[in-house]
Amino acid sequence: MRRLDAGGKRVLVRVDFNVPLSTDADVSASGLRVTDDSRIRAALPTIRLLCDGGARAIALCSHLGRPKGPDPKLTLGPVAARCADLLGQPVALLADSIGVDVPDGVSLLENVRFHPEEERNDPEFARRLAAPFDAYVNDAFGAAHRAHASTEGVAHLLPAYAGLLLEREVEVLSGLLAAPDRPFLAIIGGAKVSTKIDVLRSLVAKADLLAIGGGMANTFLAATGTDVKRSLYEADRRDDARAILGAAKERGIDLLLPDDVVWDGDRIVDIGPKTAGRYADAIARAKTVFWNGPMGLFEDPRYAAGTNAVAGAMAGSRATTVVGGGESVQAVAQLGLSSKMTHVSTGGGASLELLEGKPLPGLEAIPDE
Repeated sequence: MRRLDAGGKRVLVRVDFNVPLSTDADVSASGLRVTDDSRIRAALPTIRLLCDGGARAIALCSHLGRPKGPDPKLTLGPVAARCADLLGQPVALLADSIGVDVPDGVSLLENVRFHPEEERNDPEFARRLAAPFDAYVNDAFGAAHRAHASTEGVAHLLPAYAGLLLEREVEVLSGLLAAPDRPFLAIIGGAKVSTKIDVLRSLVAKADLLAIGGGMANTFLAATGTDVKRSLYEADRRDDARAILGAAKERGIDLLLPDDVVWDGDRIVDIGPKTAGRYADAIARAKTVFWNGPMGLFEDPRYAAGTNAVAGAMAGSRATTVVGGGESVQAVAQLGLSSKMTHVSTGGGASLELLEGKPLPGLEAIPDE
């Protein structure tokens, strides 16, 4: 992006401001406010660089949620207000993402997904989105795995550049597979093996040690003959779990599974304290740690100990620590530990697909720097 001469130009910047909103009538007239602004903060360096470079107009473009057309509950108004607070200058919310006059300064287009043509990557919609601008910057790593009009289509219509956040995400995550400091530990949690089987296959071939938690650990436990009773697990994915275990054995690396768990009746809801200690010890020995997915039902404080233990151990580690998006980021933020990590990714699905070796359409559409 640094090769973009922004002076006097009108620049369309795709950001990922898909942030959580909470209802609070005392906060704004609409009753909506941003409850986690980490994705907005992550885009500020790119916005500021364009401002410092003399861009005439900077129009930010984002989706929010999955609207079925215009929806006042999914307006980007509260996001524009929070962005203005963080940026220290006005950020005007425009009435639409197409067909509007784009003012000088910084503005935010209304939710681009109010138009179904966005997700269809409709060429005419992409043309109308691009029409007012001289250049395009994609800084939305969290949406880079989607071939939508604002992430892929526009990049073929304007001189296109990668933003600072997108560049950093790709640099860090690609480095995990290319040349990590070793030992390289990957900790994978979350509910289902089926959603992360490809990244498990990739990591078992690259990492020196894997640790499994969350609901997906139950599928691994069931695959090894453990009775998980009525716990969440995928019976039809036991062969996949056995294949990952076999690949780890063939490479001669350890794959850690819980050897004690927390029960809620007849359901496993977290890794146990012994397992949390084993995973913390593994983190202490590693030089690179990648983590994606909680260790249990962390949204319930009664079952957050395993997730909190992993986050705390990573925060106290001297290793390169990368948190790979999604609920792991939420957990780290809730504990106030984000600044203790080497890198906290803004993209859950995008980070996993990059680690799987899949091309990201939003990245592929940008010419090489």
